[in-house]
Amino acid sequence: MKVVLASHNQHKLVEISRITRLFDMELVLQSELGVDIDVEETGSTFEENSFLKAEAVMKATGLPALADDSGIAVDALNGEPGIYSARYGFDESLDDWGRLQLLLKNTEHVPDGERQAQFVCVITMVTPEGKVIQARGEVHGELLRAPAGEGGFGYDPIFYYPPFGKTLAQVSMEEKNQVSHRAKALKVFYEKLKEAGYADK
Repeated sequence: MKVVLASHNQHKLVEISRITRLFDMELVLQSELGVDIDVEETGSTFEENSFLKAEAVMKATGLPALADDSGIAVDALNGEPGIYSARYGFDESLDDWGRLQLLLKNTEHVPDGERQAQFVCVITMVTPEGKVIQARGEVHGELLRAPAGEGGFGYDPIFYYPPFGKTLAQVSMEEKNQVSHRAKALKVFYEKLKEAGYADK
């Protein structure tokens, strides 16, 4: 099944494709189909924003569209940056590294032992027939006070995952895909796809 990924993010395509190809889903970026739309994320939850993106790209391409809305939620910041993780600070001059540094600065006051955080991912597929399949995944860990590791992307270098004893930027993509929020959401997503008759049982 050919499905359009509602994203411009090549990292996200690679990470999701490593998993979706296991259940015979051919994923292509919206840009590969000549679609260049940035959907305004007006929702107040990961679920709402994921749906908005998938629906818009489905309408633009006429193909099933898959969107992922994800972010990091820090307990001591009441769940921030949350749905605003990719826009944290609302400063267009900030790149991923700048937003990571901003989060470190905003959590300087948080003592060790109280730096719990989770990555959250919600995946939504919307089909031209109006079918909506949605799944959520979370991975729980702690915020470090300084980045560690060269892999991953986004906030991975400061997200310490206790079972590994490392950050998600210090492990291979294969290891990360066993435990990541996106991998967990995709696992639930696959089960829902089977229930809906879109994947082999």
